[in-house]
Amino acid sequence: MISAQNRLQPLSGNRRFLFIILALTVAACSPKLQPVSTQPVKSQAQKSTANNQATQLVVKPVAPKVPTIALVLPFGLDHLAPGSSYTPVSLREADIALGYYKGFKLALDSLTASGYNFKLRVYDSKDQKVQAYSLANNAAIRSSDLIVGPVFPDDVKAFTAVYTIGRQPIVSPLSPASPANYKNQELVTIIPPLEYHARSAAKYISTRMHTDKVFILRSGFSDENEYIIPFKKAIDSLSKKRIKVIELTVVHGQLSSLIPQLSPAGKNIFVVPATDQHFLSVTLRALDSLSKSYPTTVFGHPNWINFSFLKADLLQRLDTHITSSDHVDYKAENTIAFVKQYRNIYHAEPNSYAIKGFDEGMYLGRLLATDSMKNITTVNFSGLHNDFEFEKKPGIGWVNTHVNMYKYANFELKKAE
Repeated sequence: MISAQNRLQPLSGNRRFLFIILALTVAACSPKLQPVSTQPVKSQAQKSTANNQATQLVVKPVAPKVPTIALVLPFGLDHLAPGSSYTPVSLREADIALGYYKGFKLALDSLTASGYNFKLRVYDSKDQKVQAYSLANNAAIRSSDLIVGPVFPDDVKAFTAVYTIGRQPIVSPLSPASPANYKNQELVTIIPPLEYHARSAAKYISTRMHTDKVFILRSGFSDENEYIIPFKKAIDSLSKKRIKVIELTVVHGQLSSLIPQLSPAGKNIFVVPATDQHFLSVTLRALDSLSKSYPTTVFGHPNWINFSFLKADLLQRLDTHITSSDHVDYKAENTIAFVKQYRNIYHAEPNSYAIKGFDEGMYLGRLLATDSMKNITTVNFSGLHNDFEFEKKPGIGWVNTHVNMYKYANFELKKAE
């Protein structure tokens, strides 16, 4: 999962790209039009073989409609005004916007080279709810065939609250926030919400792991219920309640109360939905000690992939599995090809948001150009960071439900077979 769900922490950044944003934005707003072919004009001799022959008219075919995409991203261009400046947080948000824009634009350019055409209009949401509200009333955006953005949940909520009568899809491109927060039936949620990670873990355990019980280790924070509730519901349904779920709130790494229920021969499955650093450090060390006598497999929260304090050797000893919807294999041939193309065009390294922008631009652009947006639930896509498999949910739009399962092997994450 990505960090766009919440406000980002201050990071250092390079300001050189800020002077490029305006040029890129203006360039993006110009339409790319495919030359219109015309039928060859016949010679005068061919048209006038007899004085009484009717004049033949050459009719130019009607050019196909060029779909328009409105891209709403938090560039924060007002920070470039005299007397203003970017803060570390707003600079980071602008970096997200610029990376996503570059990847998305590269995808549309690639599709254009294949014969498709688009008009791309770029708007600055400024990561402000007032601005999102204003853009939702913008006539040019309302007349677009597809709206991509805003990015952050508060902005999406402000935008969709106003834009309730539109018929074109509104794409939430980077946030895994639940679409139930917005209740807009035209919303397309591309990053799978947390509940789909929980369901994926439950499915993997019920179909791949030979066990009759699963232990959930809680830290006590209520936000863990966003993972635990859909996990329990899914594993009860999939196993027909054959697999027993045992919950324990762990204090100071004390796991001794579980020992009578552990198996010294078979795998003992522990689901740990926590993200608190102190809790994880203490609890995983306790599990490591326990694993010397009781074979252990751990299923962790998807955000674990981003935690540098979790060491690969410990996670590998615990046979750790982690679901992810944005893990990129930089050794894959298609990823290598994308990075090379991106470097050639932008003379920079793509960040994770550029990769997401490219995948989503390729998928959405092709759907739009072939008039297939209405068939989104039947058109799947394999991208660099994740696959797209959408389901229509009543009242909340379309949701990508696909997540991948990874496990640690040779001290790095590998896709679990």
